[in-house]
Amino acid sequence: MSSFEKEVKKGERFQFGKNWHRFLSVLNEERIKIAENSLKEMLRKDNLEDYSFVDAGCGSGLFSLAARRLGAKVYSFDYDPQSVACTKELKRRYFSNDSNWEISQGSVLDADYLKTLGQFDIVYSWGVLHHTGDMWSALNNVVNLVGKQGYLFIAIYNDQGFKSKFWTRVKKTYCSGMAGKILTLSIFIPYFFIGALAASMIKRENVFRAYKKNRGMSIYHDWIDWLGGYPFEVAKVEDIFNFYFERGFNLFNIKTSCGLGNNQFVFKRSMPG
Repeated sequence: MSSFEKEVKKGERFQFGKNWHRFLSVLNEERIKIAENSLKEMLRKDNLEDYSFVDAGCGSGLFSLAARRLGAKVYSFDYDPQSVACTKELKRRYFSNDSNWEISQGSVLDADYLKTLGQFDIVYSWGVLHHTGDMWSALNNVVNLVGKQGYLFIAIYNDQGFKSKFWTRVKKTYCSGMAGKILTLSIFIPYFFIGALAASMIKRENVFRAYKKNRGMSIYHDWIDWLGGYPFEVAKVEDIFNFYFERGFNLFNIKTSCGLGNNQFVFKRSMPG
């Protein structure tokens, strides 16, 4: 039994890859285009030709695919074997036998593994490092992946104090076993659905359809990802900024959340790696 399987069995880790495998059934051209636009917006680039791109914690593989379609040479890895399988499936569908897209299984907490990868022009890790169980080590480890004048694009959950602590308990309950999963789903999925329905009525917009405009993801699969996403850590904007400033990075772009969502950061290395 692998370390990943042991952690899942002990209730210490959510199976993100299993959830993303279901997401592939609703993936279409529109969602891929939205993911591409998300990268272009935050990186302020129309294409990624002549850039190397590492997707650290590739999840569904959607953003590895988006980066490859924008012209980048892509390397994808994830700790979850089912996430690796999802990414391989997307490569099979869209870039079969492409030598400019490599995929492997590995952990961002494994410094020895990361050393074998070298450095990249763009290091992308969206909503991943806070799920490793050791966020600050993960945040530090990705530094060595960023090449000279390279970019680091990360998203980290916003620290909401007691609210974040409450959701940590919910996520831990979900991962504790079948009973915890059923209890969590039975309480929160109706709550989320009613909230989205009410928002649709107030905004006079179908929130369910509009949601995919947010990085091309699926609202239902993101609900499951949110409820089960354990381990779970958070950070304040200023803590992330200071952490990377001290390591030779300048802030290039930012998109903050006023609630429990992710704060998105793009840093650019200002000192040689």
